[in-house]
Amino acid sequence: MALIVQKYGGTSVGTTERIKNVARRVARWKAQGHDLVIVVSAMSGETNRLIALANDIQANPDPRELDVVVSTGEQVTIGLLSMALQEIGVPAHSYCGWQVRVTTDSAHGKARIQSIDEEEIRADLSAGKVVIVAGFQGVDELGHITTLGRGGSDTSAVALAAALGAEECQIYTDVDGVYTTDPRVVPEARRLKTITFEEMIEMASLGSKVLQIRSVEFAGKYRVRLRVLSSFEEDEGEGTLITFEEDENMEKAVVAGIAFDRNEARINVKGVPDKPGIAYQILGPIADANIEVDMIIQNVGENGTTDFSFTVPRGEFQRSLTILRDVQAHIGAAKIDANDKVAKLSIVGVGMRSHCGVASTMFRTLAEEGINIQMISTSEIKVSVLVDEKYLELAVRVLHKAFSLDQED
Repeated sequence: MALIVQKYGGTSVGTTERIKNVARRVARWKAQGHDLVIVVSAMSGETNRLIALANDIQANPDPRELDVVVSTGEQVTIGLLSMALQEIGVPAHSYCGWQVRVTTDSAHGKARIQSIDEEEIRADLSAGKVVIVAGFQGVDELGHITTLGRGGSDTSAVALAAALGAEECQIYTDVDGVYTTDPRVVPEARRLKTITFEEMIEMASLGSKVLQIRSVEFAGKYRVRLRVLSSFEEDEGEGTLITFEEDENMEKAVVAGIAFDRNEARINVKGVPDKPGIAYQILGPIADANIEVDMIIQNVGENGTTDFSFTVPRGEFQRSLTILRDVQAHIGAAKIDANDKVAKLSIVGVGMRSHCGVASTMFRTLAEEGINIQMISTSEIKVSVLVDEKYLELAVRVLHKAFSLDQED
């Protein structure tokens, strides 16, 4: 049978009973003859608890020592899952990241994987054991424990699947796949059987929380087949397969899904001189403060001036305003205004490459509901708009219907 890597997140292993459920699921896969490598996160809430402990000791925890502390969460989970498997008669062996030798760079808290020594894993698999590896962690060339940051366990699983040449990397979460949009907003949202890597990367970057964009990019780079499944359903079904290439069915789907992000704030810098370098003068101080900028629009105004608008994460809204007001006189801006009650809404689909009129359908649908578009950005396979936050859910619902996303392929 196949070599499969499975990853279980914090909610999937949040209690000892859930860990036992994971063990029973893994045992069923093992009984089918598969070789299994299991990657787990810390139990739900544990990493936050450990960070809080560190903050109680040191106002700004030393990055190296913080990694030592937070990496213990996954160590607990791998040991408990290994015990749970052994208890039901399945041989298992657990490894921390440094034992497998997941080698990373030395960027504590956001390390990137450089190599994996899979020799011991292969030996255990050959001996008939289930191998359990702590996600989110590794070790640098000096032997210091490192952590991979946001989405780190997903990235660990994909990296192991790539190193081992696994048939598939299965990501178990609290949902049973990737949906056309958030079912909590649109009850008619439909689970997708397949989605391309390009579409999934766009969905993840635009607000979909099913998978972290970093792990999807890693999977696409190393051509690792990803499947999203639910760890809370006895019959897990087929989930959603993230594919490498478009197939005949995907050719029919102009729009695959709708993503949205409420974590947006818009800043307008009005009446600045229309001259070379003005964009840098505005965004340079923002970049120097390590604030990410998303959507950008520049419009040429009258009398040799221009208006410059961009969005930042809502949590960076006030800091961004302070920075810009400090340089307002220097850049010659007539006025700075802002709005943190906005949201980004995006339609995504590889079919946009070969179909015209997608954007016009989106704009017409929003106009019919009286929803004003404040900013627009596009790529080959997505159209994003910024709208007033109070209209976001209405916009998602009407666009979902307009593009017939509630209909089976």
